[in-house]
Amino acid sequence: MRLAKLSGWRRWLRLSLVVVVALLLLPYAIAPFYRFGQPVSTPMLWRWATGGRVERSFVPLDRIAPILPLTVILAEDGGFCRNRGIDLGAVREALRESDDDIEEARGGSTITQQTVKNLFLWPGRSFVRKALELPLALWLNIVLPKRRIIELYLNIAEWGPNGQFGIEAGARFAFRKSARDLTPAEAAELTAILPNPVTRSARAPGTLVHRLAALYERRAAKFPGHGACLRNPAR
Repeated sequence: MRLAKLSGWRRWLRLSLVVVVALLLLPYAIAPFYRFGQPVSTPMLWRWATGGRVERSFVPLDRIAPILPLTVILAEDGGFCRNRGIDLGAVREALRESDDDIEEARGGSTITQQTVKNLFLWPGRSFVRKALELPLALWLNIVLPKRRIIELYLNIAEWGPNGQFGIEAGARFAFRKSARDLTPAEAAELTAILPNPVTRSARAPGTLVHRLAALYERRAAKFPGHGACLRNPAR
């Protein structure tokens, strides 16, 4: 009897192990297919599952004002065009300015890592999530060109306080216009709310959003070359 129970426990353990490994490997199998289509994020799926509101219109990168991805890169991941999906240290040295003492509340994640988190993982901070995120970011950087990664990020990030996902929904909520018509100032204001579009607003920007937006607009004028990889579809 005891041997039968032990055998059953081992079979259950092996099956559980197979399921866990399959779930861990699934994002690696799916990621190459995200070169095409309009994938959704895990926060979007969660809102749908819990009856929350989701507003999104997926738009290709060439239908987004070019200044917007540049300001996002300069604010979120200055080494985006050079790194391999993760940033182990100083990639922002050229972007340091005397007014960088503004508390920007940015984390250490690259745009590729944030894309991975939104596509496959969950929000919040934990060592487990970070351990899963890093190799996935390296893999996404291998199987997708930079242009596609930023396109996905801009279309799955949350840009508004009530389920506005993707830059098109964010631009229409904040400025009543399409993402392709954003001005440099408007792009910078939208960029400034990215850490938390619930407490920060581009529609009714506070002092911090104004200050950050001014900083990002100056950066975009000063460092236009940081978006060079977006002009090459193969990269």
